[in-house]
Amino acid sequence: MKRWQKNLLIILAVILVVVLVGPFLIPVPELEGLSTEQELADADSNFIDINNVTVHYKDTGAGDLTFILLHGFGASAFSWHVVMQPFSAYGRVIAYDRPAFGLTERPMPGEWTGESPYSTVANVELLLGLMDALNVNQAILVGNSAGGSVSVAFALKYPERVRALILVDPALGEFGGRFPAWVLPLMAAPQMRHVGPLLVRSIAQTGNDTILQAWHDPNLVTTETIEGYRKPLKTYNWDRALYEFTIASRPLGLNARFTELKMPVIVIAGDDDRIIPTEYSVQASKDIPGSQLVILPACGHVPHEECPVAFMKAVTGFLETLKTK
Repeated sequence: MKRWQKNLLIILAVILVVVLVGPFLIPVPELEGLSTEQELADADSNFIDINNVTVHYKDTGAGDLTFILLHGFGASAFSWHVVMQPFSAYGRVIAYDRPAFGLTERPMPGEWTGESPYSTVANVELLLGLMDALNVNQAILVGNSAGGSVSVAFALKYPERVRALILVDPALGEFGGRFPAWVLPLMAAPQMRHVGPLLVRSIAQTGNDTILQAWHDPNLVTTETIEGYRKPLKTYNWDRALYEFTIASRPLGLNARFTELKMPVIVIAGDDDRIIPTEYSVQASKDIPGSQLVILPACGHVPHEECPVAFMKAVTGFLETLKTK
């Protein structure tokens, strides 16, 4: 072997060692001042074990209709607090935290076998288990942002369990997956899982900016809203769970199956959505057969929080149409 070849092999070996070992040398200090989910619970909080995950949920109202509210990325059941009571005028209302968010348990790698509890597949099965455990035979799913994609995925697999869909600025189409498929195995490597928490802890510093971006008028964002969104950042392993959620992301291809949705559907979107552009909601409504579309003026990505009166007016109009179906 020639000398230059030996030198090249040495260089490649050094690079390989740096890539394989280097990330493990980066310190990932433990976060301080954290609490358990139960310690952070509200007076009306409930916890239930579903598919080996302790799920946090809120349950109010009663009636023939049952609404299940699914929050978006970075949010929690808290994001529905303004409209929980208005919804309860029409029936039972259940809002729950999806794994990686809110006060639902955050399983760590090694604590599960098979499908990651953070994947959409597992989220669909968790919703089914929650409905069964809470004696809900059929529900109207109300999904905001990424909660909309879980709602649609559930409706496609278990259409008999869905009375109707209310999709609120839903993350559908190209928003179903956050990273190219080829990147995900690299992100799931032990080295990246070690440093992953450092990559997501920036949320603690920049999360407020994201919240403000979700509103058309950021001046409407209250201190209560900021605190409600940030409270889950006080739970153990919130950073690791968020990274696990990220690497469990897969393109869903939901938009190719919209024609399979046979239940009544309404898409409600703010006209100034800077998270998922409003035109994507408009296109989703066009592609879902028979769906209704309501665009709310002067409203952003979370109209149920920013424009609750106009939002509930749209919901009420939709519910009226269900009486004839």
